[in-house]
Amino acid sequence: MNTSSASSETDLLQKTELQSHIVRGLEAHLPSSSLLWNREDTTPYECDGLTAYRQRPLVVALPETEAQVAAILKTCHAMGVPVVARGAGTGLSGGAMPHALGVTLSLARFNKILKVDKRSRTAVVQCGVRNLAISEAASPLGLYYAPDPSSQIACTIGGNVAENSGGVHCLKYGLTLHNVLKVKGYTIEGDPITFGGDALDTPGYDLLSLVVGSEGMLAIITEVTVKLVPKPILARCIMASFDDIRKAGDAVAAVIAAGIIPAGLEMMDKPMTAAVEDYVHAGYDLTAEAILLCESDGTPEEVEEEIGRMSGVLRSHGATAIAVSRDEAERLKFWSGRKNAFPASGRISPDYMCMDSTIPRKRLADILLAIQEMEKKYQLRCANVFHAGDGNLHPLILFDANDPDQLHRCELFGADILETSVAMGGTVTGEHGVGVEKLNSMCVQFSAAENAQMRGIKRAFDTKELLNPGKVIPTLQRCAEYGKMLVRSGQIKHPDLPRF
Repeated sequence: MNTSSASSETDLLQKTELQSHIVRGLEAHLPSSSLLWNREDTTPYECDGLTAYRQRPLVVALPETEAQVAAILKTCHAMGVPVVARGAGTGLSGGAMPHALGVTLSLARFNKILKVDKRSRTAVVQCGVRNLAISEAASPLGLYYAPDPSSQIACTIGGNVAENSGGVHCLKYGLTLHNVLKVKGYTIEGDPITFGGDALDTPGYDLLSLVVGSEGMLAIITEVTVKLVPKPILARCIMASFDDIRKAGDAVAAVIAAGIIPAGLEMMDKPMTAAVEDYVHAGYDLTAEAILLCESDGTPEEVEEEIGRMSGVLRSHGATAIAVSRDEAERLKFWSGRKNAFPASGRISPDYMCMDSTIPRKRLADILLAIQEMEKKYQLRCANVFHAGDGNLHPLILFDANDPDQLHRCELFGADILETSVAMGGTVTGEHGVGVEKLNSMCVQFSAAENAQMRGIKRAFDTKELLNPGKVIPTLQRCAEYGKMLVRSGQIKHPDLPRF
């Protein structure tokens, strides 16, 4: 037997022994039906929506009570075993990808809506409740939950908190952070912890803002209190066509500059428009280089006035055609393509990788034109759909993951988009998180000292770094190696960015 084979067998034996040790420890707190460790049972948990990166967990735990969650965490902490929380698995940055030597803590069974209060306009829900289910429960009271990610039919509120998700209406109504009052959960030691409160403000540091968007690195979330807003009396949507991407980008900036904050302001480029039109037949203009969807909601009088103002701005900035929804059915039809952009892309490509950078609105055209040049450079197609109003991009790079060369070029393409966005004054992520996908790009966005500060915050909550380890915050060594790679390949393009 050669040395590598012997080493591999030793590693497998040690892994199997660790697995048995973990299972024995957790069996004291969970029924056998709530523990998975066989290959066929754990394989479905090996990735989230970012399918390019996979790793099977040693064990999957599916608790049903908060006491079980606390016990799992206490047991894993005592054993020094990593824990990765998982909701619906709809994340797009590998944030829920399991640890090879750890436990995946599935919170799918925490799916109860505990309370909907019309007077306080709040809902108390368990972390595994679907985003859309909150609005469905509040609808009879004339209320709804505003953040509406495209995956809202499936994604859970716990995952939304972990990633600080947005949606097509986040421009006017805010991200998850702006629509959550309180988050309850457990530390890695299994101790209960609460962030925020039932009032609009709480004493002490604003730790709610810290945990929202922390990607499961600080605590395990089990319960969330969200704000609800009244359903608008009327909503109408403008669909505007442009024969030039720069005109469309300038129109977005002009709408905001005019003092208008639409309920939604989204953009799709020509490749994306073609993909979604073939899928949902929303009536999009296939000759347009870009389409804007601009929504207004409120009273009939408010909507009429705002639709008129927005239409005027769009025409003055080069819109070649403008259609305004005549009724609710047509409004939903206009939005159907935008809401189905990801599945539509899945019909035209074996795989896609969705980036999530954010840039200043005034640079929208610049980044789109830069992406067109990158398509030539990396020989891959890219379709663009994004929250234009707040500059949050969602370029979908189309590739075949079965081809290692295409996957490699896709990763380089994605990194180029992220780092170009930073050079334009933006960030590497808006609402999909860093996960494992954007670790290298974090080395470009932040200096070694800044990354060290973020790691210090994590250690304040998780001294042993057992919660979702190896994600979000790159190590100094990783950044140093990435910097060397950029130097060797001649890819350091932005000397004004932080260096490692």
